[in-house]
Amino acid sequence: MNNLFYNQLVEFAFIHVIALCHGILVTRYGWKVNYTRKINHFFVFFSPYMIGWLIPFEESATAQIIVSLVGISTLIIYIKPIRNKVKIVRLMFAAFDRPEDRPHTLKWLFTQYLATYLVALPLWIWFKHIGHTEAIPIIILINAIGDGLAEPVGITWGKHKYTTYALFTHARFTRTIEGSACVFLTAVLTIFLFHSHFTQTQFIVALCVVPVISTLAEARAPHTWDSPFIFFFTGITLAGIYMI
Repeated sequence: MNNLFYNQLVEFAFIHVIALCHGILVTRYGWKVNYTRKINHFFVFFSPYMIGWLIPFEESATAQIIVSLVGISTLIIYIKPIRNKVKIVRLMFAAFDRPEDRPHTLKWLFTQYLATYLVALPLWIWFKHIGHTEAIPIIILINAIGDGLAEPVGITWGKHKYTTYALFTHARFTRTIEGSACVFLTAVLTIFLFHSHFTQTQFIVALCVVPVISTLAEARAPHTWDSPFIFFFTGITLAGIYMI
């Protein structure tokens, strides 16, 4: 349990230092929040593996629940009364506060985190039960890299646009086919990367189905809610494939 405490302390510090650096890039050097937000997205999903390697802990269901609660509770520092009074927090918030998301930025971020953890934890328990813990890294790679690249690629090269809705508002938000294609290509490459964990039949089915399901999940998800949709639909798909 001590290792878990130190693990989470280091992860908290690391993630918020990264956010602070990106907030400075946004406020002082004019970087696009759309880019810094997605860079933070990469670190949020990959830093637990790096820090877990340096400070390992026993990955029990209880530990995963604690990690989830810590991850959600750390967002409390970004509430308006705190960030308005504390400059460092205000700078960190600037790293992911897209102008088009206001005034729902924190609300969407919190609900997305909560929904992702509520989906990911049962999936982790199930995949551990059936002996396929590699499924979670598969989903994380598709989500972190595919969805992480979707927005910057769409902004830079996207020409074929479509719209999606968002929670708590009637506003519509733009996505691009070029951006969503990043999810598809990432899923294809990830299935190839983990091919040894599938039987031949499972691999063929996964290669044909997982990229399509993951891409549709990202495309149809509410604005900012990509992660829980990708986790849920990709996870359910993989669970079904492992039963073949």
